[in-house]
Parts: sequence; C-alpha cells; structure tokens
Amino acid sequence: MRRFTTVLTVLIGIFPLTFGTRFLFDGAGAAAGFGITAAAGGFFPVKGIRDIALGLVVLALFALGQRRPTGVILAVIAIVPIADAIIVTTHGGSLATALLVHALTAAVMLLDATLLLRERPATPETAAAPMATATP
Repeated sequence: MRRFTTVLTVLIGIFPLTFGTRFLFDGAGAAAGFGITAAAGGFFPVKGIRDIALGLVVLALFALGQRRPTGVILAVIAIVPIADAIIVTTHGGSLATALLVHALTAAVMLLDATLLLRERPATPETAAAPMATATP
C-alpha cells in the first residue's frame, strides 16, 4: 500500500504542474477543460501559478520524506478543487464537469491524505534490516 500511496502522491503533485502550465500558455483551451468559458484573460495566469505552486508544495514536502505533513497539506488544499467545482457550477459550467473533474480530484486528494496519515512509521528494526551485518 505504501508504494501505491507514493505513486498517487507524486501524481497529485505533478498533475497541477501540467494544468498550471497549460493555463499559462493556452488559457482559453485550459478554461474549457476546467469547465468554464474563457471570459477573463487575467484569470489564466492566476490559475496557472496557483496550480503550479500547489503542485510544487506537495512534491517538495514529499521529496523531503515528510509523508504525514504531506497528508495534512493534501487534506487542507483539497478545498481548492471543491471550490473549483462550486465555481464551475455557479458560473455556467456543467454539473458533470464539476463532479467528474473537480469533485473527483478532491476525493482522490482526500483518499491520498488519509492513506498518508494512516501510515505507520518504519520501525528501527525494519528500517535497519537490509543493512544488518552478522556479528562474530
């Protein structure tokens, strides 16, 4: 399960980098995938930088081996896709997009946060086992 959680966490960190980059370079196209019409051009760089920053926070914390704090951060920032779903439905977007893109993202983030928070730290015996040497 730890390997699954590791892969999921890395993907959750990488996906916002791709979405954010798309908003910086193809705002109108990214807006359609987000679920709203391309009404305000200033929105694109704001959304892009926000997504990139959130992805980098997750990846940096996780890369430093901080699994539990990464779980806390994922639980906290799950509010972002929840708010995105609300924004989509209140600004002319479809309920299907709000649920399938944003609510599902929040659910996956909360699942990963739960998995990270429930992990037990490796015991010293388990962590040292591969490096154990025979004593004379």
